[in-house]
Amino acid sequence: MQWLSYLHPLMLGARVTVEMTVYSGVLGTLFSFLFGIGRLSPARPLRWGSIAMIEIFRGTSLLVQLFWLFFALPVLGHAMGMDLRMPPVVAGTLALSLNIGAYGAEVVRGAIQAVPRSQHEAAKALDFTPRQTLWRIAIPQAIPEMMPSFSNLAVQNLKDTALVSLIGLADLAFQAERIRNFTQDSTSVYTLLLLMYFGMALVLSGLMRLLEAYVSRWRAQRI
Repeated sequence: MQWLSYLHPLMLGARVTVEMTVYSGVLGTLFSFLFGIGRLSPARPLRWGSIAMIEIFRGTSLLVQLFWLFFALPVLGHAMGMDLRMPPVVAGTLALSLNIGAYGAEVVRGAIQAVPRSQHEAAKALDFTPRQTLWRIAIPQAIPEMMPSFSNLAVQNLKDTALVSLIGLADLAFQAERIRNFTQDSTSVYTLLLLMYFGMALVLSGLMRLLEAYVSRWRAQRI
């Protein structure tokens, strides 16, 4: 069975895919909160800066963002006398993180705004500052509401990692294409690729459901 010989290089690629998913997922979550909270800020520079980042990265193609960071930004930096070259793993992680962060920011904003007004009034009655109200009242109640949407974004991010193969990262898609070019066995290679992405998505979905259940229990203990 010739396809068995494909498994080793594909597993090596899968490891890179998992690493990219974890790196960009963690950084993307940070960007989600940064942009989402920033969009609600009363400070105009922070609010408009967050809106600009959200609209740019939601309104343009992830592939274009990836190519711009990896190919165009170094050229721009050279013209300015700066070295802005990034290794493929850094450019890939940053592009994926900013993209998922822009979509996640709207999840964060919507969940925070959905916190009942009575909670804000109670915090005001307790003489909480706006910052204390945000971090001690609004966000703890909003996080469980964000989890289903973040689960979907996590799976989407896993699938989007296939694009990093276009800047030379030896991820799962890169390894599959290399094997196909060498063997011309498109059916076996792409079937294995399909099944491996599906398997990783199932595992990731399961982990996100466990995290969602943990967050729900954590919220119940705080009430």
